[in-house]
Amino acid sequence: MKDMKAIIDALVFVSEFPLTVDKIREVLGEVERKEIRGVLRDLMKEYDDRNGGFSLVEIAGGFQFRTRTDLAIWIKKLKGIKPMMLTQAAIETLAVVAYRQPVVKSEIDRIRGVDVGGALKGLMEKKLVRIVGRKDVPGRPILYGTTKKFLELFNLKNLSELPTLRELKELGE
Repeated sequence: MKDMKAIIDALVFVSEFPLTVDKIREVLGEVERKEIRGVLRDLMKEYDDRNGGFSLVEIAGGFQFRTRTDLAIWIKKLKGIKPMMLTQAAIETLAVVAYRQPVVKSEIDRIRGVDVGGALKGLMEKKLVRIVGRKDVPGRPILYGTTKKFLELFNLKNLSELPTLRELKELGE
C-alpha cells in the first residue's frame, strides 16, 4: 500500500486513545498485522532517533504519541496542569486492585485492614478502577479491576509490566 507509513502515522496522531493494530487493520483493510507492526516499529525508531518533544509508544494495548517524560515540567507550566493527586489510602487500594484483580471489595478491605469504600469510589471516579463483573458466589459481590487509563497513567503496555512483588521488595532495600 502506497503511503502506508504516513497513513498509520496520521491515524495514531488523531486517535484520542491508544490505537490497536486491529483497529488500524480495520481502517486499512487487508493488510497483515505483521506489516502494520513493522511500520509501527519503524515509526517508533524514527521518533526516538529524532529526539524531539514526543515519541510513539506502545501503551495500554495500543500505540499513542506521548510527550517525553523529561519535558513534563515545561508542559505543566504551559498548561497549568496539576498532577492527579491520590491519597495514601487510594494508592494502597489501587495497588491491591492492580495485583489481585479481579477482586471483591471485602478482599480489599481484608488486605488493607480498613473499609475501602471511599477510596474505591474515588478511584472509580478518576476512571482508574472499574467494575469487571460479579463473583459467582452467594450475594454475587462486584469484582473490580483496573482500566486502560490506569495503564496509560503508569505507562504500561499491559498488566504483565507491573513490577513483581520481589522487584518491589528489592527497590525498598
